Amino acid sequence: MTDSTGSHARSDPATLRARYEEEIAKRLVEGRATIRDLTTDEVFSKYREDPFTPVARRNPVIEELDVAVIGAGMAGVVAGAQLRKVGMQRIRLIDKAGGIGGTWYWNRYPGVMCDVESYCYLPMLEDVGYVPKHRYAYGEEIRQHLENLARRFDLLDAALFHTGVLTSAWDEERAHWVLRTDRGDELRAKYLVMAVGILNLFKLPAIPGMEDFQGASFHTARWDFEYTGGSPAGNLTKLADKVAGIIGTGASGVQCIPHLAEGAKELYVFQRTPAAVGVRGQCPTTDEIVATMTPGWQRKRMENFQAVMLGRPVDVDMVDDGWCHHYGPLISMPRRDGMSDEEYLAELERFDFEVMELHRRRIREIVRDPAKVEALMPYYRYACRRPLFHDDYLAALDRPNVTVVECPTGIDRITAAGVVVGGKEYALDCIVYATGFEAEATALPRRAGHDIRGRGGQSLAEKWAEGPSTLFGMMTNGFPNLFIMPAPGQQAVVTVNHTLITVVGAEHIAATVAGLEERGVRWFEVTEEAEADWVQTIVEGATAGARAVMATLPCIPSTRVAYDGTEPAMLTARSGSYGGAGLGDYFAFTELLASWRDAGDFAGLRLVLEQPSSRAVHGTDAAALGARATPAGDAGAR
Repeated sequence: MTDSTGSHARSDPATLRARYEEEIAKRLVEGRATIRDLTTDEVFSKYREDPFTPVARRNPVIEELDVAVIGAGMAGVVAGAQLRKVGMQRIRLIDKAGGIGGTWYWNRYPGVMCDVESYCYLPMLEDVGYVPKHRYAYGEEIRQHLENLARRFDLLDAALFHTGVLTSAWDEERAHWVLRTDRGDELRAKYLVMAVGILNLFKLPAIPGMEDFQGASFHTARWDFEYTGGSPAGNLTKLADKVAGIIGTGASGVQCIPHLAEGAKELYVFQRTPAAVGVRGQCPTTDEIVATMTPGWQRKRMENFQAVMLGRPVDVDMVDDGWCHHYGPLISMPRRDGMSDEEYLAELERFDFEVMELHRRRIREIVRDPAKVEALMPYYRYACRRPLFHDDYLAALDRPNVTVVECPTGIDRITAAGVVVGGKEYALDCIVYATGFEAEATALPRRAGHDIRGRGGQSLAEKWAEGPSTLFGMMTNGFPNLFIMPAPGQQAVVTVNHTLITVVGAEHIAATVAGLEERGVRWFEVTEEAEADWVQTIVEGATAGARAVMATLPCIPSTRVAYDGTEPAMLTARSGSYGGAGLGDYFAFTELLASWRDAGDFAGLRLVLEQPSSRAVHGTDAAALGARATPAGDAGAR
C-alpha cells in the first residue's frame, strides 16, 4: 500500500517493532486503568448530574404494562418503535437522562459527532423520511432524530425520565416483571427489554489530588456550557481569558479540542498515547446521495458497509471512507489456504505498519512545529485502538496557544492550581476530563446498573459471573419474558455501525413478541439445553479462524477495556460473537434469526400458555397443556 506520493513506509519492520515495544513498555504502569466508582464517590458523584434538563417533580407511577424498556437511547427507541409496529400498546421507556438520546443526550460537548456515516448510522430514516444534513452527523442532529422517532411512535409522552431502576424482578405467580425505581414507581410488565446502551458509563480516572482542584472541572459527557459559553456547535466565548487543560485524546478529546483551542486563551492537552487520526472528509449531503434513496436503500447501504468490514466482496463500496480503506481490510484480512499463523501475522503486520505510516505522514504534512510532530507520532498497531477521524484536530494542535504535554505513564497528581506531570505543575483555570467510557463489551449487569432477578430470585450478575449465557445473545435461561438488546461481548455479533445490529435486534425481539402474543403465550423461557448449545457454539468460534490469530497481536495499553467494579476484567471466549472471533458473521447470524422466526416453532424456548385453547402448539394439544411448560420445537437451537 502506498500513499498519494507513492512512497512506502519509512521504517523497516525490525525498527518499528522495537519502537512499538518501547512505547508499550512506557505505559505498563500499575493502576493505570483505575477509575473512580461514581456510585459511591462522595466528591465526584455530582459529575453524573444532568446539566441540560431540570428534574421535574411528579407522582410515583403504579401501573400494568405490556412492555417496559429500560433505556431511552437509540436501542430503547428503536425497540419501542418496532414493538409499536407489531401492535404493542402499553410501552414505557425508562431512563436516568432528562430526555431521549442515551449517549447522544449526555454527550453535547462542542464538536460532538459520529464517525460512522450518517446514512448508515441514523436509524429508521425511511420510516420518517428524513435525510441527514451531512455525511457525518453532529450529535445534536442525532439526538433530535431519535427524539422525533420516539414522538412518531408515541413513545415520548409515556417515557419516565430522570428515573433510575432500582430492581427488576420476575414475579412467578403473576408471570410479569416488577420494576421499582428511585422515583417510587412500581411498574408491572409482561415483557422486559434491556436497552441500556453500550456507552452509558463514563469513566473518571483516579488521579491523586483531584478533589483539591479549585478551578472548574467536568467530564465531556456532562459539558458545562455555563462555564465555557457556546453550544455543541462551538463558540466557547467564556474561555477567552481562561487557561484550559484537557485530559485525554480519544474520540471525545479529538472532537472537542479544536473548539477549546479556538476559544481558550491557552490550552494544555495532556496526552498519554498519541491519537492516530485519519481524514474525516466531512461534507453536506449531496443530490447524488439523495438520488440513491430508493425504497430499501438504508438497509442495503448498512449491509454493504458491514460486508466491507467483514472482508466480503462487494460490487461497489457505497461508504468508501477511512473505515473501508484501513480498518475493514485489516481486521478482516483473508487468510490464504496453507498460510501458517506466522505468515498470516506477518501479513497483518505489514499492512498495519503501512496504515500507521500514512497516519504519521499526515501529521508531518499538517503540523509545522517539529517538537509537536514528534510528540504526536503514534507508534502502535492500528488495530489495537479505536480508529479516529477528524479534519481539524491536527491543525488545532499546531496553534501557538496549544501545548501538548506528553504523559505516557499518566498524570502525577492534581493540585489546587492545576496538573502535575513529570514534576512540573501546569496552572489551569479549568480541567476537562475527556476520559471516555467503559468499554462497549462491559458486562450487561454492570451497564444495567441495578439488580436483575429471575426465577427463584436468581441474580443475572451471579449467573453471568463467568461470562454471558444466552440464546442468540438476546434471551437467557431463568429469566422469562426478558429480552436483551444485542451488544459486543454478548454472544450475538458486532457491527462497526452499531445501529445495524440494534435495528436487527429490535426487529427480532418485536417479531418474537408478536408471535408469542398470537400464540397466546403467558411466558416463555430459554431451555437449558438450547442455551448450552449456543454458548458452546460461541466458545468454539472464539478460538477458531483468522481473527482469533489476530487477537494475539501485541497491543499498547488501551482504555478500551471492560471493568468489573473499578478493576479491568478479562473477556472470555464466552464473550465472543456468532460465526467466529472478532466481529463474527453478521450475515450468517441474521439468516439464522430469520430462519428461526420463519419456522414458527420457537425452537429452544419453553412456552406456557395464557389460557387453554383448542389450538395445537408445536404438536402438543393446548387443552392438555394447560399451564404446564413444554419445550417449543427442538430445544437444541443453534
